Amino acid sequence: MGRYWVLSGLLLSLPLVTGWTTSRCLVTEGSHLPLVSRYFSLCPHSRLSILAACFPVSNLTQTLDAVPRAVEGLCLRGSVSTLLPDAFSAFPGLKSLGLNLQLTRLLPGALRGLGQLRNLSFVENPGGKKNLSLPPDAFSDLISLQSLHICGPCLDKKAGVHLPPSLQWLSITLSCLQDMGELAGMFPDLVQGSSSGVSWTLKMLDLSLNWGLKMASPGSLQGLRVEILNLRGTQLGAVAVKALGLEKLDVLYAQTATAELAAETVAHFELQGLTVERSKIGYISQEALASCRSLEILGLSGTGLTELPPGFLAAMPRLRRLDLSGNRLQITTLCRNETGDASGLTTLNLSGNGLSTLPPATFSCVPHLRELLLPYNQLLSLEGHLFHDLQQLETLNLDKNPLLNLGKSWLAALPALTTLSLLDTQILRSPDPGFWGAKSLHTLSLRLPALDAPAVLSLPMYLTSLELLIASGVKHWTLSPNIFPFLETLTIKGRGLNLGVQNASEVFPALQKLFLLQNSLDAFCSQGTSNVFLWLLPKLQSLKVWGAGSNSRPCLITGLPSLQELKLESLQSTSQPRSVQLEELVGDLPQLQALLLSGTGLKSLSAAAFQHLRSLQVLVLDTEKDLVLLDSLREYSPQMPHYIYILQSELACQCANAWLELWVKQSTKTYIHIRDNHLCPGEVRVPARDSLTPFLWDHCPQTLEPKLFLATSALVLLLIALPLLQEARNTWIPYLQALFRVWLQGLRGKGHEGKRFLFDVFVSHCRQDQGWVIEELLPALEGFLPAGLGLRLCLPERDFEPGKDVVDNVVDSMVSSRTTLCVLSGQALCDPRCRLELHLATSLLLAAPAPPALLLVFLEPISRHQLPGYHRLARLLRRGDYCLWPEEEERKSGFWTWLRSRLG
Repeated sequence: MGRYWVLSGLLLSLPLVTGWTTSRCLVTEGSHLPLVSRYFSLCPHSRLSILAACFPVSNLTQTLDAVPRAVEGLCLRGSVSTLLPDAFSAFPGLKSLGLNLQLTRLLPGALRGLGQLRNLSFVENPGGKKNLSLPPDAFSDLISLQSLHICGPCLDKKAGVHLPPSLQWLSITLSCLQDMGELAGMFPDLVQGSSSGVSWTLKMLDLSLNWGLKMASPGSLQGLRVEILNLRGTQLGAVAVKALGLEKLDVLYAQTATAELAAETVAHFELQGLTVERSKIGYISQEALASCRSLEILGLSGTGLTELPPGFLAAMPRLRRLDLSGNRLQITTLCRNETGDASGLTTLNLSGNGLSTLPPATFSCVPHLRELLLPYNQLLSLEGHLFHDLQQLETLNLDKNPLLNLGKSWLAALPALTTLSLLDTQILRSPDPGFWGAKSLHTLSLRLPALDAPAVLSLPMYLTSLELLIASGVKHWTLSPNIFPFLETLTIKGRGLNLGVQNASEVFPALQKLFLLQNSLDAFCSQGTSNVFLWLLPKLQSLKVWGAGSNSRPCLITGLPSLQELKLESLQSTSQPRSVQLEELVGDLPQLQALLLSGTGLKSLSAAAFQHLRSLQVLVLDTEKDLVLLDSLREYSPQMPHYIYILQSELACQCANAWLELWVKQSTKTYIHIRDNHLCPGEVRVPARDSLTPFLWDHCPQTLEPKLFLATSALVLLLIALPLLQEARNTWIPYLQALFRVWLQGLRGKGHEGKRFLFDVFVSHCRQDQGWVIEELLPALEGFLPAGLGLRLCLPERDFEPGKDVVDNVVDSMVSSRTTLCVLSGQALCDPRCRLELHLATSLLLAAPAPPALLLVFLEPISRHQLPGYHRLARLLRRGDYCLWPEEEERKSGFWTWLRSRLG
């Protein structure tokens, strides 16, 4: 329910011209972000309700005028050299801001008003190396800022910019840093002895990808406390970090220029984590190993290791995660430990080491291992006794290994195994049921080779997630058993699997997510005249089909009562392209909320397609060509999705699209975003143009029919207007005359202070209600205290000047009265004079700067929509200056109490 309130607020905050005028700003809700995520790569966007991405931006003020004020995430890309003061002050709720604007300077106060901002990014194109000038107080108003990311631009080494105390992540990447000591000049708060006198603590200091960074001036960051320091992609060795003067450092990602592990740095800070990937260490000495007792995480990927020193794991008793990928290790050295002590290691990555065999005692010293990664090796065979010591192993990854021979029940020694990946392997068919002895397996990723003869794949029936990559062959694989009662996620890539589509709901009763990749929908659809998707899965919530240009004809996705997200991509046949309508692709899906179509061959979109999509909130049309949006959508607009995105799709240059611009501008129920200006053949792009003119009337045939239509329409309107002239003569003309007299008397712009009134209350009523006025109202108002109020009333029948025009009497009496009291009933609303008096009273109430009071008394219940000029009475009725005359005697005292209080 909360989502609909957010949506309502978003639509209300959009400008009146919502669609094409915001063509350079894409607006979405956080829950729908995965559908358009590629446009929001500039700024972090986790758990935000409303986001906007605008590009290209040349005039920042004009661009931001089209952005909803309630936006929480904003990504801007373009060319704006200077950020002016209060540039984003209209967005006080902004939490994430990403700027790729080729900025050169921020003026003081440019980020003023962003007290809720948490993430701020300045990004420039790689290689630009532009200087960004920041004033010292650039971030003074960002009291909630947690993450600051500067990627690309170069900062002044002596900028002296003050950081907000809330900052926890500081990232300066692809910049001009040459010495880490330059940070003290850029951000003096980082160094001990600043104005606060308290050591600064950062969770992350990211200086990666600064190719020129190769120096660390001793003591330049004295007192700074850092949990994680990232120096990947720099020339600064891990050993140099020791001299910086850091008070605390927990985890270091770095490259080392020496052929030795940065043991001194580890010992100095008692590091918990060290990663020195792609550094040519080659060999680790016993002396270096003795200094690494504090490590819990060690990454040695691509460091040229061929063997590990004796007692490698025993020397690091706290070690939990070890990455040895991309080396050429002799794995027999892993557990070469004279003491025989068991390591507490839980994650081991040995991928890409060229391993062809694993001796039986390979993992004897790591009994607590829970994750073992062995992809990209040359393993040919595996036997069960290899894993006897891994009783707690939960995840095993063997991708990209030949695996030509697997021992019978080779997984039986892994009782805790829940996740197994065998992608891109050459495993043979196994007749052993239960998938080689695995008893607790729940998640399986498997590649099946091509077949020359039919074969049955035996799988655990208790799987919850299954991914199958099947090579196409002469014959197809068949799954066993016949029912997977707990399977929730199924991914099928390829066409070499034979699945019975008729009884899918019985085979997969709990399936919630289905992904069909590089797979023709023809195998899952009926083959009659009606090509319908036959997997009627009652609990399916997400379905993605990527056809890879192989579908020969449309397949209707229908009959899925729980489906909420549907993605259909690359369904257009490359050999036999065809045009389809949305009704041929999507049928009755009552719970569908998000629909993405990309490369399906969609050519037209009409209202009929949405009649069975009652819950649809988001429609994304991506890479579709020559789209025609039929004008039936205009009448169906209130039931349309809340968001429609037309991304990298071309609208057909046809007269059928001529109505589109007006609909886009006037739509209040649906936010329509068309990514780019589209040109018809032969047209010249106008950079300042922001409209749909290529699809307007100049592409419609110039015939006599439009002129005849306009002429007949004018004649019909004239005939309709004739009966209204008499009403205008009796009602509107006197009404306008009265307003003109009020204007001449100077009521506009003048107050009533010091004015003497002839009457206290002017009473407007019809002849049928005169009895109530004389019997009930007159004694209560004109009577003497205490029964009455002693007021002087102006009654038309009694106090109007004889022989004077009715309109003049009404105007003079209202102007001469402090308060106008309208007695309304069904008969009064039909009386021309009462209607005129009500018109004049409400007009005076709204027109004059100090208007007289207006009270309404209803003698019977009347709908507010029956009142003439309802739009002018809306403000009055919301204030409560009206009351209903009660029939019950006991409630009449409350009515008189209200009336006395309103008359003062």
